[in-house]
This record gives sequence, C-alpha cells and structure tokens, in this order.
Amino acid sequence: MAVRLTSKRVWMLCLIVLAILVLMLLRAISPSRGGDKPAGPPPGEYTLFGKEQQVVIRGYDGDAMEPFISKDGRFLLFNNNNEKPANTNLHYSVRVDDLTFDYKGELAGVNTAALEGVPSLDRKGTLYFVSNRSYDTTHSTLYRGHFSDGVVTDVQLVPGVSRQEPGIVNFDAEISGDGQTLYFVDGDFRTKSPPKTADIVIATLQGDSFSRLPRSAELLSHVNLAGALQYAPCISEDGLEFFFTRVDRRDAHPMPQICRVARKTVDEPFDSPQRVQSIDGFVEGPTLSADGHLLYYHKRDKDRLVICVVRR
Repeated sequence: MAVRLTSKRVWMLCLIVLAILVLMLLRAISPSRGGDKPAGPPPGEYTLFGKEQQVVIRGYDGDAMEPFISKDGRFLLFNNNNEKPANTNLHYSVRVDDLTFDYKGELAGVNTAALEGVPSLDRKGTLYFVSNRSYDTTHSTLYRGHFSDGVVTDVQLVPGVSRQEPGIVNFDAEISGDGQTLYFVDGDFRTKSPPKTADIVIATLQGDSFSRLPRSAELLSHVNLAGALQYAPCISEDGLEFFFTRVDRRDAHPMPQICRVARKTVDEPFDSPQRVQSIDGFVEGPTLSADGHLLYYHKRDKDRLVICVVRR
C-alpha cells in the first residue's frame, strides 16, 4: 500500500535528519572522553621522537652517565657514576651501530683521583670536560685537551669562563661543533647541594680564551626558568635547536626532564621549551647526533644508570 507524504510527515523527516546532523557535529567537535584518543598532543610537548631504546656498551657493565656522541658518529664518550664513593672518570667506546658500541676503556691522559665527567668534542678533536681537581685554588672546573683515538694530550683549564666566586661551580658544558661557542652552567652551591640555582650561559671563543656573550641571558630567556634548575646543555650542528635538562622545583615531586627549544636564526632567542614526550623517568644529559636524527641521554634503571636513545 502506498504511503502518502503529507506536509506533516515531511516536516517530521526534516526534523529527524536535522537532529542526526546536529548529533554528528557535536560528536566531532566535543573533547575526547573515556577511552577515546585525545585530539592532539598536550601543549608544550615535542612529539617527533619515537620509542626509547637502551644502548648496549659491549664489554662494560658499570654505570654510564653524561653521554656525548662525536660529530662523526664514531665515538660515544661518557663518565661512570658521579656520586661518592665512586671515582668518576671519563670512558669511551666505538660505534658498531646506533644501539651498540664496543667499550675501549678509560680515556688516557685525563683521569685523576678527582672527578672527571661531562665530555664533549668539537670537530677538530678538542675535548672539553668538567673536573674539580683544582677548584679549591682556581675556582674553575672546565678543562680542555686534544683527543685522538682514546688518548687526551695538552690538558689545560679553559680561560674566561669561571666567575671566580667561591661556591659558584660550572658543572656542565658542551662545545659547538665548530669550537667557537661554549654552552655551560653556572651552579650556585654556596648554601647547599644540590645547587640553589643552575642556569645555562653562552660564551664565545676570543683568541684562545672564552668570553661570556653579552646577549646570553636574552638568547636563553625561555630556557632559564626562575625556580628551576637548568643544566646539561646540548646544541645542534646548525645552532638552531637546543636540548637541556630541567628540574622544576615548583612541582610537587620534581623530576629531571629533557626539554627542547628552537629558533629560526642564531641571532634570535630560543622559543618556549617543549618536553620531549617519548622520554620519561629519571633522565638527564641529552646529546644529539650530528644529523639530528638520534638523541642519546642517560636514565636511571632501578639501581643502574644506563644510556638510552630515541630516533626522530
């Protein structure tokens, strides 16, 4: 039997169709609930690195901290545990692949009974590192020497960096690939340890000495957050991307996080930090491969410190 569409029925069908369209629209624009996936990453997070993987250093079973990957990708430098009673020394290994390195031993010509750690290399083979061997008399901790296949020669203090104030310690540093720019940390240990403050500073090479850049505070204005500790600087080859470790003491349970900032030119300040989303737990000390694809760092794994990597 044929059904006649009266004007009343037509209006009812129109209202039903309209109601369905409204429900579909509301579902599309409403925030996710329950088990639905979020619409996008939380603000302030950098999402382009993938899943974390642990690095294997064949022939070495101790703690591994403060990694540095050489610009040619051949060497992975690091130090062992930096907490007493350990004698913190510099070690090196040779690349097998992105996740595997062969341990070659301690760096020759550089280690003492004092603390030696936080290695970095420029493309010419100049090694920069931290040591407290002479701090009581020099109030300086940053050293450099020439690195060649595991041997370091001509070790000397880096001039022009220390503020020469008792209790102010430069406890982290990284040299740029061209050897012209040094990123380091001013830590205030005058009242207690860990430091009261820790901020990153930029210095440039002037002859044989470094000089603090007058615009350092401006360029790092989004990096050095009041009430937080900023340390373990890491600069990309082009100087446009910067990684560092932050501990925000305003948090209820402060935990080190690895953050990223970027800029369009080397003459402008870095933008607001983003936490690297795929890195969590107790993590510190980022180091970036020269091509920018791999980010290495150390992580606390139960009672050990291990080196991990994420791939972009």
